[in-house]
Amino acid sequence: GIIVAGLDKLWSHLKKEQTELHWLAPKITLIIFDEAHQSIANTWRIPIDIITNMNPDCKFLGLTATPGRTWSDIDEDKKLSSFYNNKKVPLEVEGYDSPIKYLVDEGYLSEVKFHSLEYRSTGTEILDIESISYGKDIPKSMLTELSSDGMRSSFIITQKQDLITRHERILLFATNVAHAKEISAYLNQIGIKSNYVTGATEPKERKKIISDFKEEGGEPRVLCNFGVLTTGFDAPLTSAALIARPTTSLVLYSQMVGRAIRGPRVGGTEKAEIWTVVDTNLPGFGDLIEGFNNWDDVW
Repeated sequence: GIIVAGLDKLWSHLKKEQTELHWLAPKITLIIFDEAHQSIANTWRIPIDIITNMNPDCKFLGLTATPGRTWSDIDEDKKLSSFYNNKKVPLEVEGYDSPIKYLVDEGYLSEVKFHSLEYRSTGTEILDIESISYGKDIPKSMLTELSSDGMRSSFIITQKQDLITRHERILLFATNVAHAKEISAYLNQIGIKSNYVTGATEPKERKKIISDFKEEGGEPRVLCNFGVLTTGFDAPLTSAALIARPTTSLVLYSQMVGRAIRGPRVGGTEKAEIWTVVDTNLPGFGDLIEGFNNWDDVW
């Protein structure tokens, strides 16, 4: 038998039926954990530990496009590596140095062009560079400052007007909730079909908005969001993304990029564009291959 369980649902069930997993554990011979970089988080690790402690013969396989936890905390990344016995098994293909290049050539991933939109904003003045260099993410105070910068928003909208001439489905990763709503409203005012989803969007409404965005045909459209479309969202016709949310998390950035790079073999597009608003000269990565290989040293 096979059990497919979402992490939230599994944890909720475990809290209600604390002994059930203990009884089931001896019969479980294999665990496959998608988005494996999350597997050492305390909440998600508990069911894994229950099963593997009750049944030491159970095999454990993790799947992820981002085999690390952080950009700068090597100890945290080593915890993930140690959890998987320091065994990373990448796709190895003769004639290719990277699985990313192979997946692009075979049509599973789009051929991506990365672009930077450099913008000097007032928000950078309250940015604590030193704390960020030690692994902290962008503070909410800065995100609020950036989202209220009208010139920055105008800068983003201008780029959206350009992208809509080349792409049918475009994602915007906004700076915060208010920013997602504001950009979407303005795009509609200037004749570009747009909608937004956030963590506060009702499930039924969110489903309808996403379904409309994924539907084939019709006029080009933009879907703005904050914090909800980085994982578990699949809209293969998306061929461009504009990332206006600054972050020091390489995992989060990679996940945002991943929403727009489904290749033709999986119903996506041959080419894709990723535009990132750069508010500071924070370290980052330049392409998918560099991002995928970032954590090789801890494995």
